[in-house]
Amino acid sequence: MGRTSAGILVFRRGENGAEVLLGHMGGPLWGNRDEGAWSVPKGEYTPEETAWEAARREFREELGMEPPDGRFESLGSALQSNGKVVTVWAVPGEIDPRSMVPGTFTMEWPRGSGRFREFSELDRVAWFDLVRARSRILPAQRVFLERLADLLEADPGEWD
Repeated sequence: MGRTSAGILVFRRGENGAEVLLGHMGGPLWGNRDEGAWSVPKGEYTPEETAWEAARREFREELGMEPPDGRFESLGSALQSNGKVVTVWAVPGEIDPRSMVPGTFTMEWPRGSGRFREFSELDRVAWFDLVRARSRILPAQRVFLERLADLLEADPGEWD
């Protein structure tokens, strides 16, 4: 089995339609990038854990809080360019990005230096309408925005 990852996409109704909460990837490789550097809060898991369990765990680890209570809807899976299969659920909710307490990871930086540093998994989170989110999110994750838009369009009153 290849690498797998799971996450939760929180959405809300904004002035211009649906908005989603995305996280900007932390660490030195993403610091100066904006377009294509944002992601659904997610993380890897192994066969000992279900995708659903991993999505909830990763949300807690990456944002430092519990996922919102509510009706979770599967947005399915997608293959990223690195070969990882990502599975995502959507849930309506309201989160203040300032309340995030990000988890951290350690990596050798600069590469080959023998020095290890700690970085935030996500260095910031923000709400984006679906148009702005499309330009910010990793290209392989755009499909989740499309699936969410289809879901909301199919039954708009269900998600208010």
